[in-house]
Order: sequence, then C-alpha cells, then structure tokens
Amino acid sequence: MGLKSAAILAWLATSYGVLMFAHVRPWEAALLAISAGLAMAGVGFSVMHDANHGGTSSSARTNAILSFTLDLIGASSYVWRNKHNVLHHTYTNISTLDPDLEGGGPFLRLADWQPRHAHHRYQHLYVWLLYGLFPLKWWFIDDFRDLLTGRIGDHQFPRARGRALFVALAGKALFVSWAVVLPVWLHASWGFLALWSLSVFVLGNVLAAVFQLAHCVEHTEFLEADGIERDWAEHQLATTMDFAPRNTFLAWYLGGLNFQVEHHLFPRVCHVHYPALSRIVEETCSAHGLRYRCERTLRGALGANFRWLKRLGSGDRSSR
Repeated sequence: MGLKSAAILAWLATSYGVLMFAHVRPWEAALLAISAGLAMAGVGFSVMHDANHGGTSSSARTNAILSFTLDLIGASSYVWRNKHNVLHHTYTNISTLDPDLEGGGPFLRLADWQPRHAHHRYQHLYVWLLYGLFPLKWWFIDDFRDLLTGRIGDHQFPRARGRALFVALAGKALFVSWAVVLPVWLHASWGFLALWSLSVFVLGNVLAAVFQLAHCVEHTEFLEADGIERDWAEHQLATTMDFAPRNTFLAWYLGGLNFQVEHHLFPRVCHVHYPALSRIVEETCSAHGLRYRCERTLRGALGANFRWLKRLGSGDRSSR
C-alpha cells in the first residue's frame, strides 16, 4: 500500500507538474489533463478511501495523514467520513437514508421511489455530462453547505469545530491554490479553461461511474426505509454488486472498489485483500443459499447500469 500510494501520488504530481511548467503542444496538454483527472480519481480510489475507513495502516496517524489527500484534491474528508462511512455504508440503497442516491437532484432518477420527470427519459444519455459537473458541486457547494449546517440531507452530524474545521478549510484553501490560482496565474487563457474542464470532466465521470456500477444496476435491490427485514450483512449482499473481479489492472486502479461486496462487508480491511476475500464470500454465500451479485466484466456492469437508468427514466417497473 505504501508503494502504491506513492506511485499514484507521483502520477498526479508528474501530470500536473509537466502540464504547468513544461512547454507542451496542445495535444500533449490534452493528454496530460486527462492523465491528471485519472490520477486524481486514483488518489480517491486507492489512497484516501482505505485511509478514511482506517484500513490503510494500523496507525491512526498514518490513516489521518493519508485521508487528508481527499482534502488536497478538493473534497472534505470530514464530511466524507460522515456521509460515506456512516450513512452510505449503514443504509445502502435505502430511501431517504443513503445520501449517494440523492446526489443527482432532480436531474437523475436512481431509485423507484424518486419522482419521475419527462427529462428522465433521456437520463441514460445525458448522465455522462452530469457526471462531469459533479466535482464542482462536491467541492464548492455540497461540502460548504454540509460544514455550515451540520447536515447531510435530512441527517444531522457533528458539526466541524476547532481543529476539524481548520483542517477542512485549510484543505479547501490548498486545493484552490494549486488547482485554480496557480494555473490561472501561469496560464490565464481560454485554452487553460478547456484543459481544466477536461480534467474535471474525466474525474467526475470516473468517480461517479464506479459508484453507479456497484449499486445502481438492475441486479441490486432498493428498499423503502420501513421495509427492511434482513440483517445488516444480508442487506449489504442484496444492495451491492462486484464487477470485473478478474481484471487485475482495474482492481489495482480502483483500489478494489470493483469488489464492492467485500468492501461493504469488511470496510476496515485494506483493499489489497479483496480478491482473496471475494472467493471466500462467494463460497460462503453459496453454502448458505444467499445470492452473490457479480458482473464478470466491466462491459457487463456498464450495460446493467445503462439498462437500469433507462428503465427508471421510462417509468418501467418490470421485475429485475
């Protein structure tokens, strides 16, 4: 994990450094902007995610330091731990309780209980444009609103105070400094704006798509808040799906998040163990008559998400 974290952080620093300080041709700059967006997503998947769950190291200090990488790439690790660790992991795919299902606002319909509007008929087509805008919403609207109000949706959480608030605001300041102020100072032009937008677009699509493939597909279940009859572990199995489990590169880049079942069952276990755990989980599910949800390829998972978005947009309530 130490080597992997260093490699991904070096990938981001190199892409950014060459883009900012080297003389490159336009097509090279575009490739570097894409690389920077992919590297930022990689930091989220493979560096901050385990650390914020306490799974990177047995040292709380090491986990805290690495969790701050999320602040350095624009989002608040304090808000994220409350939103993701507490709400999403506890209430996966449950109406009004899982904040990850409500992130699309009126533009995306991700579950049966959400109201359907005429424009949702096309959500499976325009969703990629929305994904590309999501980081701006996360960075500059959601985090500040949640920190200010001490609420995530309808849920209260301990408002950041003292050191926690200082760290959150310092992280925002550092991110704006390297991601906005310095580039504008060095390269103020429409070309810079295009490259910056390209990086954000890539980042948003990669991050949002990975969540969608794990939870918002035709194979997983969505439950009303008063309709839960399973225990916690069975609920995680019913609402979560693995995908492309034998794709070594994907597992490396996504920080094991294609093994989402194992992550939800064992969130404090470092993701390097998920491939081995997946075989045990699948065998245990089979022995106890429980369904283990898995799409064997990335293409299959993308297709399952596409069909789910299209079905919800059309109002088709046929069985999954």
